[in-house]
Amino acid sequence: MDFISELWTIIQYFILGLVQGVTEPIPISSSGHLIIFRDLFGIEVRGLSFEIFVNFASLLAVFIIYWNDIIRLIKNGFLYLVKRDPAAKSDFQFIIYLIVATIPVGVIGMLFGDAIGEALSGTNVVGVTLLITAVAIWVIRNLRGRKNDGDLTMKDALIVGLTQAVAVTPGISRSGSTIVASMLVGMRQETALRFSFLLYIPVSLGTTIIEVPKLVSSPEFQSMLIPNIIAFITAFIATYFALKWFMNIMAKGNLKYFSYYCVVVGLLVIFFL
Repeated sequence: MDFISELWTIIQYFILGLVQGVTEPIPISSSGHLIIFRDLFGIEVRGLSFEIFVNFASLLAVFIIYWNDIIRLIKNGFLYLVKRDPAAKSDFQFIIYLIVATIPVGVIGMLFGDAIGEALSGTNVVGVTLLITAVAIWVIRNLRGRKNDGDLTMKDALIVGLTQAVAVTPGISRSGSTIVASMLVGMRQETALRFSFLLYIPVSLGTTIIEVPKLVSSPEFQSMLIPNIIAFITAFIATYFALKWFMNIMAKGNLKYFSYYCVVVGLLVIFFL
């Protein structure tokens, strides 16, 4: 490649990393937006491996933001298992609920993930699913639940887990679907946000362990090493700041604006792409 082509490729991968990072934590579908931007800029990135690679960057950012919660859960989970400490029971149950909620998407992802990704990766599908996301966010825009971490039930975990499985479909936001379900079962906004993003960790970690080694060892990845690294770093930084911003939005109860956004983008995609 000549210098101009190499520069344009780097810019394209920077854009993809930025799109992934900004859209992963907020309820507008990172997978859907990656498909839209690939179509707009004519970027050829086949399969789900690249998406999983930049998703790993987002995972690291989520790890950093929720590090204290993760350490507390691990510590208290261990305490309850070993000493049956009553004060640690709530966190132990929270871990169990995260595991239960992970099972549906794990099963569906392993059995049908690639097929769904290939069959429903068209921009028109993304446009429709963004409209579905808009409706779901609109439904819960004014909800103010009362359930804290210690008030969750197995039923709540199963409901949230099943809705997360729906997000295997491109254009259905993972964070959006789990936050919507969490608030519909009565969680407080802070609890819904924490449950959603702690639930994101095992799902993303599992796919990363399976797919990223395949991608990194492939000749295509090695020939595009610099663009991929740029996409990764960009996604990591963008996710960190986007999640911090979204936490503030959730605290203020301004979810309706994401519904407006999904309607506008969904209609634009359906009619013009």
